[in-house]
Amino acid sequence: MIDHVGLNVTDYETSKRFFEQALEPLGYRVVMDFPEFGGAGFGTGSSPDFWIMARDPRGTGTHVAFEVSERGTVDAFHAAALAAGGADNGAPGVRVHYHPTYYAAFVLDPDGNNIEAVCHQPG
Repeated sequence: MIDHVGLNVTDYETSKRFFEQALEPLGYRVVMDFPEFGGAGFGTGSSPDFWIMARDPRGTGTHVAFEVSERGTVDAFHAAALAAGGADNGAPGVRVHYHPTYYAAFVLDPDGNNIEAVCHQPG
């Protein structure tokens, strides 16, 4: 099991604002913040499991997927991420090439990383 993952970003403040808004529908919020180091940890509880950090190498095109329990949350993530300035990289929908109930949406963050919300439950 993965405890946490970090994503390198170019502009800490821009990325922090993006992820605060984009991940809010998933229940994520900043739970640890180190602006003096350009880093913030996001989570749904008291411990972060997703980090951003302004450091090299940047803009590596990393893919991070967040699993959610309802398809409506995928839709809400996609809308929030676009409103936060993300670029559409795949509208909400079923991706049968993965499996018959793989419902996901993809958005590029300010550095071009592919951020996904996915629900494996039937519609």
